[in-house]
Amino acid sequence: MRAVTWQGPRDIRVEDVPDPTIIEPTDAIIRVTTTGLCGSDLHLYEPLAPFMTPGDIVGHEPMGIVEEVGSAVTDLAPGGRVVVPFNISCGECWMCGQGLHSQCETTQNRDYGTGASLLGYSKLYGAEPGGQAEYLRVQFADFLPIKVPEGPSDDRFVYLSDVLPTAYQAVRYADVSDDDVLLVMGAGPIGDMAARIALHEGRRVIVADRVPERLERMRARGAETVDIDAVDDLGNEVRDRTSGRGADAVIDAVGMEAHGNPVAEKVIKAVGLLPDAAAEKLMLNVGIDRLAALTGSIDAVRRGGTVSVVGVYGGATSPLPLMQMFDKQVQIRMGQANVRRWSEEILPLVLDDTDPLGTEDFATHRLPLEEAPNAYAKFRAKEDGMVKVVFTP
Repeated sequence: MRAVTWQGPRDIRVEDVPDPTIIEPTDAIIRVTTTGLCGSDLHLYEPLAPFMTPGDIVGHEPMGIVEEVGSAVTDLAPGGRVVVPFNISCGECWMCGQGLHSQCETTQNRDYGTGASLLGYSKLYGAEPGGQAEYLRVQFADFLPIKVPEGPSDDRFVYLSDVLPTAYQAVRYADVSDDDVLLVMGAGPIGDMAARIALHEGRRVIVADRVPERLERMRARGAETVDIDAVDDLGNEVRDRTSGRGADAVIDAVGMEAHGNPVAEKVIKAVGLLPDAAAEKLMLNVGIDRLAALTGSIDAVRRGGTVSVVGVYGGATSPLPLMQMFDKQVQIRMGQANVRRWSEEILPLVLDDTDPLGTEDFATHRLPLEEAPNAYAKFRAKEDGMVKVVFTP
């Protein structure tokens, strides 16, 4: 089959690889019909390179048609249409029982001290083959896949794999009330969808970004916007719009890819030049992130407010403004989305004929799988109005 593979920092290729097979009797094989390119995939493009192996299949936002099921699978049959969550969870362990599917005890990666395995996301999270491919092995097939009906296009459902539950969890963790103001840092796919969810729920939403096309998308949905490059100080701008207090809650939907820390960027690039064994130790013990989005969130939130962190961070020694956080009594909630915790709550929105979240026109680019290398480069550079890319294998 054809699949998108990681070959080195900023070196993504589409290659022929072996087809997946049933390994456990609880597995299924799906033929991928649509698969997304996520902002998190850019972390593999360079910052997390020490944990990648040439030939790794990437991608974690797939959906498709069931082709084959293992002997123990009773709830799926060939021909069924499913979306596959990005975190691999069993549905039976204690953590899954708490709704913490991203911490699944069955697939936790204890060698690295990390949570549940993720599709296509490095040795840190299980080195599992990803979903930017023609076919995919799906584990725990009686629990993990989300069954969806025939009829609506893939664009209606594919975001159940990651974008929708990640954005939905971010809004739930922000815990905004009727009269609260929510600031969303970053209008990439997750920030965009988080803003749409909050707007649908009747909240006042301010979105901060520096890409004109992304800000225009948010204005068209009814959000207030702030061009970060057009204001002297983002925190002061938000306070000016909120009676001097700041936002009641802030969602950091950016993570380690934020601009604003040249020292961190140089460290990340330097680490990437080291042998993998040495680079892994450095990243796990002294790694730092670009923290502009997070520190900006802490500054812009009101005293006693909440910062919901959904952007991915990986630095073990990233410095935080603890005095400011303590003094302002900031609450922070964060973590990988627990996809299966939220999927049943989100499904009615996706199945609604009015498409209230605009899923069917959410993608800005629909491309064949073969164009993945160019798409990764353009997405990272924020070129060509690229906000959300989906591939058709």
